[in-house]
Amino acid sequence: MAGLEDLYREIILDHYRTPRNRGELEAPAVSAEGHNPLCGDEIRIFIDVKDGLVSEVRFNGSGCSISQSSASMMTTAVKGKPVDQVRAIVKRFKQMMTIDEDDNSAIDESINLGDLEALQGVVKFPVRIKCATLGWNTLLDALAESGK
Repeated sequence: MAGLEDLYREIILDHYRTPRNRGELEAPAVSAEGHNPLCGDEIRIFIDVKDGLVSEVRFNGSGCSISQSSASMMTTAVKGKPVDQVRAIVKRFKQMMTIDEDDNSAIDESINLGDLEALQGVVKFPVRIKCATLGWNTLLDALAESGK
């Protein structure tokens, strides 16, 4: 299993060192800001929704390797997808990141998280779960704003 953990670590570090979709979008894109007061991580998500698709997504921010790589992986996972599918991906990712044994909601196994599964090891460190989900929660805020 050490080989798989090494691979996951490399995926996370690759997205941290070479983030995908870092930057800002020009108006009329919508943005939302997220902050983790426990560690100081900050994320700003920019999205452009056209014809029900997340046609463009970018992020800016600062923080630990987990929050920044998670945001990078998130942007690649949701770009070009229908908003409903993006919400399903967010839900599936957050289910993967939960340690709540009382959560009986069905997990949609049809949603393949791909490289995002590299972040599953974060669950072993509950304090870091907020780091991994910061960008995702901020994306939901941006989607809500775009729907207004």
